[in-house]
Amino acid sequence: MADTVLYEVSDGLATITLNRPEAMNALNIATKVALRDAAIAAAEDTAVRAILLTAAGDRAFCVGQDLKEHIGLLAADREAGEGQTMSTVREHYNPIARALVAAPKPVVAAVNGVAAGAGFGFALAADYRIVADTASFNTSFAGVALTADSGISWTLPRVIGPSRAMDLLLFPRNVKAQEALELGIANRVVPGAELREEAEKVARGLAEGPTLAYAALKESVAYGLTHSFSETLEKEDELQGRAGSSEDHAIAVQAFVNKEKPKYLGR
Repeated sequence: MADTVLYEVSDGLATITLNRPEAMNALNIATKVALRDAAIAAAEDTAVRAILLTAAGDRAFCVGQDLKEHIGLLAADREAGEGQTMSTVREHYNPIARALVAAPKPVVAAVNGVAAGAGFGFALAADYRIVADTASFNTSFAGVALTADSGISWTLPRVIGPSRAMDLLLFPRNVKAQEALELGIANRVVPGAELREEAEKVARGLAEGPTLAYAALKESVAYGLTHSFSETLEKEDELQGRAGSSEDHAIAVQAFVNKEKPKYLGR
């Protein structure tokens, strides 16, 4: 990994940290490549049972595309008569968002500051968002004459509804932490000084939980959003059969009977 993205696995928790605080964690090519590789590695590693996505510094979670680098790439495209710059969506943003959304384990985002553009999109790709009280969200895309990417046209309407999503996409503005909580963008708002500790507590708790059940819950909810009630009942039956045959379910039932705290194995 590049030093612009830090990756650490400890006790089943993979922590991915965007590490360009001097640039408000903007996404230059090196950072996008490293973030993509880290997200895919965490999603595919069976030893990882939860993922924490966070960022260094206290000003920004991620302000999206590094526009200083972007300007130079656009100029090079014009000079060469090519249009390679926007291939970043296919090469970087899509794989990152896909890895986080489809990961068969819970993903927690600790949003420490501004989350704009793709930064907003990657926060929404997480299953649970813990947000500093000084943080804010901004779609940003229309402000630079672009459409949505990083999966935000799929995630944002599902989180806040299509009408509110279009409002934020057509008229980009800063959505502060309290409003984000009211809209459902944030699951929890905490003082900035407590963010990292609280996010790690939540993420480590999930890493110690029934991983297969969490994966099934993610799959079930995603399926239900795009299928009929009857189809969703069938999917629930399939997934419950899988969860019910797991070692973790047997452990949980035995612990309940014994009035003990279960110690899950993630299988």
